Amino acid sequence: MTVHTLVTALPDPEALRARCRALALLDALLDPDVPTHTFFPEWRPGVDLALMDNGSGDQYAIAFDPAGVFLHGFDHECAATPWRVWPRAHWPGLLDGLPPSLAHYPEDPEFQFEEFLDATVCVWREKNAPTWSCGPVTFTADESDGADWLFTLLTDGTPDTYVAYVAYARDYFERPVTRTAVATVQSGTPLTRETVTALSPTADFAAVALRARELGYAVDDRPTA
Repeated sequence: MTVHTLVTALPDPEALRARCRALALLDALLDPDVPTHTFFPEWRPGVDLALMDNGSGDQYAIAFDPAGVFLHGFDHECAATPWRVWPRAHWPGLLDGLPPSLAHYPEDPEFQFEEFLDATVCVWREKNAPTWSCGPVTFTADESDGADWLFTLLTDGTPDTYVAYVAYARDYFERPVTRTAVATVQSGTPLTRETVTALSPTADFAAVALRARELGYAVDDRPTA
């Protein structure tokens, strides 16, 4: 899968925002010190921001702006890396067609490394647009942009995919998770003590509840029976 498949696989913006929020809460439960996925409501006035950083040089950022959504990802080992040449250069066509309403994001210093947007994948969707869009990039059969794995948890969005992700990264998370608890978080059901305990038996419920509310989650803080 390249970005051309990604634009057909991504859910609508509100569903994507909900999946990003759920990933942030799940990661906050499983690894509160260094979560892979984070979410910042009102990162800027009217703008929510979702981030992924796997600690190995790969990352993505998604800005949910009143004007639309801007998404970019970076797979540091793929063929489309800007580091394939020096000075760094984006893969041909990567940002072509980016609408003026979202064109400031590649220039945003918070998205840049050494004054350059390190990106191998870029996708956008203006407000009221019916579909996601990308630039006219092309790849040979042995070239990739990282879209085939960077966004799997967002394009699939099922509990099984997240459970498999945790199982794959078991050395990182140090414990398995139950599908039922993951599904509860992903559904947006009010967070309960039972769900928190199922995901992280030693978690401080008050701290988790505070983080959940910061993310926009409802919390049911009644004592368990």
